[in-house]
Amino acid sequence: MPVAVHTLDDGAWISVNDARRVSVSDLWLLARHDVCACEVADFLAEAFVSVGISDGDIAAKIAGRCIVCGDESVTDWVTVGRVIDGEFHGVIPESVHIPRLRHRTSPR
Repeated sequence: MPVAVHTLDDGAWISVNDARRVSVSDLWLLARHDVCACEVADFLAEAFVSVGISDGDIAAKIAGRCIVCGDESVTDWVTVGRVIDGEFHGVIPESVHIPRLRHRTSPR
């Protein structure tokens, strides 16, 4: 079953099958990242720059800032959710995430 994934409202939302599912303003804990010098960045999402889906995993590049040190950046690919049997399941932003350099498919 095809899944439609895109950003809405200038990157404020990720839409999955025409429903708003993930919004900015969450704090994401990022480990092994290139956002700033902090070992674990407490990263405030300000905009979704790119979004893609591969094998049910939905990932995004996120623009924002580390609220610990103040550095601003765009993340590598961060998994924001998964589609299972046609239903979206979001990750918990407050858990620790490890951005990837590449997503398995090109973003749309």
